[in-house]
Amino acid sequence: MQFLGFKSYCDYHKIMNKFRIYLSILVVVFSLILSSSVFAQSLPQNMSSFNVDDYSDAQLKAVLQNAQSQGLNDSQLMQMAQSRGLPASQAQRLQSRLADIRRKDGSVSAVDTTGNTQSSRKLSNGDNNNQDSQGNTTGLFSDRSRIFGASLFRNSKANTFQPNLKLATPVNYIVGPDDKLHINVYGNSVANWQLTVTPEGNINIPGVGILNVAGKTIEQATVAIKSKLAANNYAVDRGTSVQVSLGDIRTINVILQGELMKPGTYSLSSLSTAFDALFAAGGPNDIGSFRKIEIIRNNKVVSKLDLYDFIVNGSRKSNIVLRDQDIIHVPPYGIHVELKGEVKVPAIFETLPGEKLQDILDYSGGFTDQAYTERIKVDQVNGQQHRFKDIGENDYKNYTPLRGDKYTVSKILDRYENRVIIDGAVFRPGEFELQDGLSVSKLIKNAGGLREDAFTGRGSIIRLNADNTIQQLSFNVQDVMSNPSADIVLQREDSISITSVFDLHDRYKVTIKGQVRRAGDFAYADSMKVADLILKAGGFAEGASARRIEVSRRVFDSDPSQKNSRVAQVYSVNVDANLKFEDINFSLKPFDIVSVYTLPGYETQKVVKVEGEVIFPGYYTIEKKNEKVSDLVKRAGGLTRSADIEGGSLKRDNAAVLGVDKTKVDTITLSKERAERIRRLQRSFKDTLSSSVDTSQFRNNYVGIDLKKILAHPGEGDDLILENGDVLRIPKEQQTVRVNGEVLYPSAVVYSSGKTFKGYVLNAGGFSPSALKRAAYVVYTNGTVKGTNKFLFFNIHPKVKPGSEIFVPKKLPGRGDTGQLILGYTTGLASLGAIILGILSLRK
Repeated sequence: MQFLGFKSYCDYHKIMNKFRIYLSILVVVFSLILSSSVFAQSLPQNMSSFNVDDYSDAQLKAVLQNAQSQGLNDSQLMQMAQSRGLPASQAQRLQSRLADIRRKDGSVSAVDTTGNTQSSRKLSNGDNNNQDSQGNTTGLFSDRSRIFGASLFRNSKANTFQPNLKLATPVNYIVGPDDKLHINVYGNSVANWQLTVTPEGNINIPGVGILNVAGKTIEQATVAIKSKLAANNYAVDRGTSVQVSLGDIRTINVILQGELMKPGTYSLSSLSTAFDALFAAGGPNDIGSFRKIEIIRNNKVVSKLDLYDFIVNGSRKSNIVLRDQDIIHVPPYGIHVELKGEVKVPAIFETLPGEKLQDILDYSGGFTDQAYTERIKVDQVNGQQHRFKDIGENDYKNYTPLRGDKYTVSKILDRYENRVIIDGAVFRPGEFELQDGLSVSKLIKNAGGLREDAFTGRGSIIRLNADNTIQQLSFNVQDVMSNPSADIVLQREDSISITSVFDLHDRYKVTIKGQVRRAGDFAYADSMKVADLILKAGGFAEGASARRIEVSRRVFDSDPSQKNSRVAQVYSVNVDANLKFEDINFSLKPFDIVSVYTLPGYETQKVVKVEGEVIFPGYYTIEKKNEKVSDLVKRAGGLTRSADIEGGSLKRDNAAVLGVDKTKVDTITLSKERAERIRRLQRSFKDTLSSSVDTSQFRNNYVGIDLKKILAHPGEGDDLILENGDVLRIPKEQQTVRVNGEVLYPSAVVYSSGKTFKGYVLNAGGFSPSALKRAAYVVYTNGTVKGTNKFLFFNIHPKVKPGSEIFVPKKLPGRGDTGQLILGYTTGLASLGAIILGILSLRK
């Protein structure tokens, strides 16, 4: 290192730092890859915060492959995950994800779907290899299936048929190997044994001996145990009682074959029924029968299940308790028919011999309220083609469903056979029954009669023609109501309209403006007076004048050929200041505009504020209309010794600049022309500035004043008259100058009287390459701004004072066609020179 120069030494350290950073990144990436591979090999030890959705299918597939290599089936894998703290919700999600992966890949071994629950009565240990006859498991499938009853099994969150392990032991329960019997002896003799039935079917009662209980019901086993105890000096039923109950129950193996979603051999509890087993296997598949399920025991059919009995009636009469090695066989369906349209449960139904169409309707829950019940359309299979058939209502109980039938129940028509409609200026508009001989006048009476605002000069009827086109009939409402010969007999679907007089003109209103509490528009009423309208507007506002109220009214006889033709009629009205009733003949008309003015000489208080270096800063109320800045300083006790008199500023909002009372600035409305002029000026102003310049500083409310001159010559021209809301601020003496904008290091620089504009810029690092030097300006503490002047090729910058700010704007972006512009100018000048030379030569 001693041979390296200082710069080389620094470069070496930079390279080493970068190398360390890259190495750290590689370590992190390698750790992530390693953690993924670790997950792929085995499940995490702590799975309490495990989220299945955080892992890809590839990672879960690796877990399955690792489990298979260790000889674990899916049931054991799930048990391992739960033992490591996997929440129940995530266990269900993991089970679903694994089933999806197997469905996609066709891999072996399936997750235990029996959902065996752990309770006080537990299942004995046993593996569950839920596999089909080919050793493959089927996946989840959509619960959108339209087969009637399929949703019972295809709802993945359902657990409809799980056996209840907390029930009392059934008296007809058959005891077998692996069952655990609880024998409780109490009374003269006391003993408590928990005995497991051996594979040979025996239990070994301590001090008593071996007793065979396999194949006996729990009731028969209890009798045998009592007899065995009595034969061994236990005073049974003579002061000693014996109670036998079932503890942990055994598992049984049941074979589910045929057209099932997941056929295979299932390990179930010995309390499980046929429904439990079917649910574990996902129920019949799309071609499986729901109505001819067989339970085979010892090569004999011991029961047949029709799931429609349970689905439709809730009956479980054929749902027997299963035994070890029972076989449940689901054959293909016999006949499927489809029922759709206006029935409560449209679906695909399976029919049995002897059933009729009415039975299918009953299975579907019957017709909906909008069903057309007199006829059902059926699409039949007829040899090599289809054919349609209509089945009448009387044949529903006689028609035998055929293979592939598709029944459609139509909806009733959206039309009325005897309806007429009336709307408009009647008391009860709406729909009415078309009775024999119903006429317009009778319908108006049925609708409660005409309202007072009904326009009786004309009514209308919209009528359907024979081809469903419409025609309009007009009639005189007054004649129809008074002259029977003018009445019109109505037809089906006639629609009568009676117009209101209020619908024939704009809504009548009057408007009030000015010194009232709630100015605005109000509904007009006949004979309304000015005082009535003022009351509706909440009364007079403070300072309102009850005299010389102006009312402007529309005119209808203006002469458009005259420039000075009248465009409004204006009236002057006086009212009582307390709005008491006065018998005044002047009444308002629709669309009148009433203006209420302020009392002459009424003034609201106007407040100004003094801030900074005065003896008594704070708020002051203007006493006189011509009170000036110097008067305000005098009232505030004068300036302090540390005041910067040259930095005094006056802030005035726009309402005061326009000479408007600030409390009523919301009533100001600019003309469209003036507003457009302002927008054009703003756009033009913005176009001259660079995007880097904050134009908000040019839109401040400061009025540039010379406080030093004002206080030296009070009352003269520079001494401004105060306005409401003015803020006079006198700062302390400033010692710095801020330099901002296009300089290399914007900062605050200590003020020095001998330092020039350029000197302050140099203290801020100097101008940046993009600085527009000729547009630099200075903002003084009193709010005034001075820009840079130009003399020949020299920039004359303004004087800098303490507390001021120098701002250097940015150059405007170039157009990018400078070369073409220069070429154009050169060509133009050359052409102009040639023309001048030509003219001179002609003159010679």
